Order: sequence, then C-alpha cells, then structure tokens
Amino acid sequence: MTTETSTESSSGYSTGAARSANDGVIAEPTGNISRGRLVLRRFRRKRLAMFGLVLLCTEAASCYIGPMLDHWQVASLDPDPLQYGVGPDSLHWFGTDNIGHDLFAQTMSGTQKSMLVGLIAAVVSTLVAAVVGSVAGYFGKLVDNTLMWFVNLMMVVPSFLILAILSPRLHASSFVVFALLLAAFNWMLTARVVRGLTFSLREREFISAAKFIGVPAWRIIARHVLPNMASLLIVDVTINVSGTILTETGLSYFGFGVQPPNVSLGTLIQNGTSGPSLDEVWLWGFPGLMLMILVLSVNFIGDGLRDALDATSRAEGI
Repeated sequence: MTTETSTESSSGYSTGAARSANDGVIAEPTGNISRGRLVLRRFRRKRLAMFGLVLLCTEAASCYIGPMLDHWQVASLDPDPLQYGVGPDSLHWFGTDNIGHDLFAQTMSGTQKSMLVGLIAAVVSTLVAAVVGSVAGYFGKLVDNTLMWFVNLMMVVPSFLILAILSPRLHASSFVVFALLLAAFNWMLTARVVRGLTFSLREREFISAAKFIGVPAWRIIARHVLPNMASLLIVDVTINVSGTILTETGLSYFGFGVQPPNVSLGTLIQNGTSGPSLDEVWLWGFPGLMLMILVLSVNFIGDGLRDALDATSRAEGI
C-alpha cells in the first residue's frame, strides 16, 4: 500500500513537472516552505531587484543621516559672499546656489520630501482603489453602478488643472496635503482591476461558504477577498511610488507642486536651470542624479516583486 502511494505521488509530481515543462515554465519544488519565504527567496535571486533595494536603502540612509554630518541647514545662508554660487568643496559638499544656500542640505531635504510624497500618495491611492474596487465587485448591481459612475467621472476630471489651482494655495507644511491630492487622482484604474478580480473571487466556494454561515460582508472582503489579490496591490504600490515621484517632480518644476519654504527635487532642478547659463552643473546635476537613482531603484524593486509574486515566472534563478 505504501509503495503504491509513493508511486502515485511520484507519478503525480512527474506529471506536474512535465506539464510545467511543456508550458515553458520552470517548476520550483516548494516542500513545506511558506508562501512568504518562497516569495522572499525568489526576490533575493533577482539581481536587479537586490541592486535596486541596496540603492534605495543607501539613498534613504544618506538623506536622513547625511544632514546630521553636515552643519548647514536647509534655510541657512553662508555669511561669506565669496561662497555664493561656488562648486563642490570641503565646506559645501554639493556646492552652493547663487544666494549662499548649501546645496547638499537642500538636496537631502528635497529627496526626503519626494520620497515621502511618493510613498504617501502610492499607499493611499492603492488603499482607496482596493476598497472601492472590492466593494463594487462584491455587492454589484446598484452599488457597483454608483461606484463605477464615480470612477468614470474621476477619470475625466482634469487633474492637472485642479492640482495647478490648489497647490499654490497650500503653505509651509503642505507636502502631505499635496501627496493626498496626488493620490486622489491616481486610484481609478487600479479600482477597476480590483473590481474585475472581485467579480471572479465572489463566486469561489470559500466565499459562498462564508456567506452561508453568516459572515458579514465587510469581514469577507477584508479577510478573504483582498488577501487573495495582495500580490497585485503590493506591485501596484511600488509602481505608483515611482510614477508619483515623477509627477510631483514635474509639477514642482513648473511651480505647481511642493511650495516654499519646503523644497523638493523638482524645485531644486527648476532653480538650477532657471538661470541664463547651465554651466553651473552642480545646481541641477546632483538633484537630477538623486531623482534618477530614486526612480530606477523603485522600478527595479517593483519588477522583482512582480516576478517573485508570480508563481509562473520563468526568470533565471527561480
């Protein structure tokens, strides 16, 4: 009996392996490894993703630890007029602008703001999309029609015009409010995807069983529907972070983003390129370099998470 069972098990494993091979997918024996550990192991084998993670951690550490090692503050001015508009040296690591601000302190502060705006907007927009999409897909009918009407309305609202009108009216501690404004116009497409997935999930046996025993709808959505699309939501957050950072940088470059006295990478690049000459490369080069590293590292991490969470990915090293 034991021999027959083991033979059937090995036969089943061979059949599954053969099916995976025929489909062009490299199967990975999982044993008793949990899904979280399996995803982590796949992610660690993605070289670009690990490189992006190292870059992001290095940049985040430099943004928050670097200013502690530099005695210049964001708003402080060098009292020596001879230090106005000079390039990098031992006194000013990234140089100074034309009125004596230390560019290193400003670049670190601007990177902090850009990272926080991107993270806040991405998390909030994904949460809103998850709630609206799952509620619309689970309840259907009138609830679905009402919410999808609102989604369609938001998709045709001129978001750039609204942001351009509202953001200059924000003041000192406005970057959090600005991040929420960005999130308010960035959740609709994801909500439609979540709605479609919820339509298929609500017909599954475990959802029907939960309904039969009287589990409240909000608990079914929170404990059964949304966890089954966690992979999508995680990847969506990482994609939204880089996209929101670029959007914030573009708006700030044109004066519609983060407002003074706060600085962001967009405002620093705008200040560095607004003069008659671009010869003072340090004024826009260092903020541009920090922006490029930030966006690339987040994109690398997002690609790695997408492949690690996809059980059928066939990237090398799985």
